[in-house]
Amino acid sequence: MKRIITGILVMCIMALSGSVYAQFQGVDTLVITSAVPFLRVNPDGRSGAMGDVGMALSPDANAVFSNSARMAFMEHDFGVSLTFVPWLRGIATDVYMADLVGYYNIKRKQTLATSLRYFSLGQIQFTDINGAELNSVRPVELAFDLNYARALTDRFGLAIGLRYINSNLGSTDQDRFVSQAASADVSMFHTNPINVKKLEGAKINWGMALTNIGSKMSYSANALNKDFIPANFAIGIGAEIEIDEFNKFGIYTDVNKLLIPTPVSEFLEDGSPNPDYDNDGEPGIADYKEKSSIGALFSSFADAPGGFQEELAEFTVGVGAEYTYNDLFMLRAGYFYENPTKGARKFLTAGVGLKYSVFKMNFAYTIPTSAQRNPLDNTMRFTLLFDFDKSGGASSAPAIPQSN
Repeated sequence: MKRIITGILVMCIMALSGSVYAQFQGVDTLVITSAVPFLRVNPDGRSGAMGDVGMALSPDANAVFSNSARMAFMEHDFGVSLTFVPWLRGIATDVYMADLVGYYNIKRKQTLATSLRYFSLGQIQFTDINGAELNSVRPVELAFDLNYARALTDRFGLAIGLRYINSNLGSTDQDRFVSQAASADVSMFHTNPINVKKLEGAKINWGMALTNIGSKMSYSANALNKDFIPANFAIGIGAEIEIDEFNKFGIYTDVNKLLIPTPVSEFLEDGSPNPDYDNDGEPGIADYKEKSSIGALFSSFADAPGGFQEELAEFTVGVGAEYTYNDLFMLRAGYFYENPTKGARKFLTAGVGLKYSVFKMNFAYTIPTSAQRNPLDNTMRFTLLFDFDKSGGASSAPAIPQSN
């Protein structure tokens, strides 16, 4: 037990140390950007209420948005989930994300899941260089994926996923801004019962995931300056305790790192060209953008111009807690932190969950705590889940072991 607690503290300290604001002398630190950034958003109302954690939560259908390996331990035979996330609600009413998830236990210890994410960017008016109106468009982005999760033991599961991504940002008489990509996910989940005096059902969960590992995107047929999709590494840990027959409590933390090269400024602070920006013979294309997707997975851990201190700043951390009463009512809260030099997103989250029979409803609300605006500031995420068992049959999923 002491080793487990020590491990949790070490991970939290490492994550927070990477989120301490620092000045990198002589280096212009830039925010890491990517194509299709909607894939970085977890639409799940449960995770959204707990600082966007998702690696080590107990299994549910929306695990496909964070750690699909959790689905190897689903307690029901099949189900669906619907989510809705308003976007930039303070300035627009037609920008939103909607998601549909379905899962099925095809065999004991094996779960097949699929999801469709749909992101509407609302109506956008194109103009020419003189400001004259051209045509208006409604850009749409979507991602469709298939996931397979398998419990290798009663405590450990793995999952793989394949994803198709389509981004249609509209078109003019001269150009058509459409791009496609394919990616893959690999994830794992482990749960370990622990003995806590006078408490039954206590356990430690941990999870790890590599997501959106795939091709780059370009909105021009002959473009050399391609963009990375948001490949990500995440690790998380959580502790869950059954206080008594009616009351349960869980606390979780996640650490995330984008596996995308750190941008390099084209000019130094004195205005002179930066020799590290483009020195490989491809004029006009930054060297960091020429890296392959696979090469970026490894180099992204050691390519920050500010060295190790800046690398630490590229980690984000989320912390959340969940209280459950009688498996019918859930109360949740959390916090998310991103370094000021790497995006500066900081927000509190809160939400509730309600369950009745096969139906569950989750709500999450985001409360900004920094001057940097977040598209999800002061918005509510909604999730509806339906879990079913085969008529007259027991659940096919392996039960998560409990401590004695």
